Amino acid sequence: MSAGAAEIVPGGGLELLDTGTEISARSPLQLFWRRFRRDRVAVASLLFIAFLVVIAIAAPLVVELLGLPGPYTQNPNLTDSFGSPLGPSGAHPFGVDQLGEDVMSRVIYGTRVSLEVGIVGTAIATVIGVTLGVVAGFYRGWVDTLLSRLVDVVLSVPILLLGLGIGAACAVRGCLGGTIQTGLGEILFLIALANWTYVYRIVRGLVLSLREREFVDASRALGASDLRIMSREILPNLVAPIIVYSTLLIPLNILLEAALSFLGVGIRPPTASWGQMIAAATPIFNTAWWYMAFPGIALLLTVLAFNLLGDGLQDALNPRTAR
Repeated sequence: MSAGAAEIVPGGGLELLDTGTEISARSPLQLFWRRFRRDRVAVASLLFIAFLVVIAIAAPLVVELLGLPGPYTQNPNLTDSFGSPLGPSGAHPFGVDQLGEDVMSRVIYGTRVSLEVGIVGTAIATVIGVTLGVVAGFYRGWVDTLLSRLVDVVLSVPILLLGLGIGAACAVRGCLGGTIQTGLGEILFLIALANWTYVYRIVRGLVLSLREREFVDASRALGASDLRIMSREILPNLVAPIIVYSTLLIPLNILLEAALSFLGVGIRPPTASWGQMIAAATPIFNTAWWYMAFPGIALLLTVLAFNLLGDGLQDALNPRTAR
């Protein structure tokens, strides 16, 4: 399609002049990427998260390439005569802990736990929240009232206290007949149990507005079923806010795992976890600062990257910010 430039002609009219330039339409994905790549901070955060994913997937290979001992390899010779761990060196860039385990190797393996909890836990909570939110917003009435009261009950329970209770109850033989075991399974169960409520509230509010739109009335007039309207008409319009909020929920779940592991009811030793490493480093922080500093820095950068990425996605997916 050729573009035309407007020129004022006598009499106050406009005449289109053929300039020969082509105007190409852009898809929503192209418009999103055009806006997103302008945010250098968000792009850098995305690259950092991609780097973390590669590190987590290839953790054994990365440790081997760096010439580091395994995360569970103990070496008493790496402590001094008083039993204090040795600091960073060429062979152990992040130092060792009080058991002689390499801190850098454990930080690399801890990336696996944090990303698995953040991504998998958020995905489970998002699926539950979106499903119940769409149903409640679409049908309203007693369905909406029942689910909203359930959300109020769940939100009234402090999540850390709930985690401590679940951790104590599942400490010996697990919960639900052994289905939920201590450690990663317990954390994922807690996230799915508690954090779906935030997604539910956002989705419910959006569906309450979307169900009154003309395209929903048109689908009803054509004889579409409720399930088809919810899945084909309403749900696609929720993709952008779901992506944005899920990205912002991931760091919250990573911090939740770190907090529970710090309190001793999350990931248990010897599994490498940043929160568990920080808890173990607390008594020896004055003499072995590196044992707390490097897991803490890894946790800080990961949470910051997901938050910055979420902000960038929110700006890129919002049509009002288009330039």
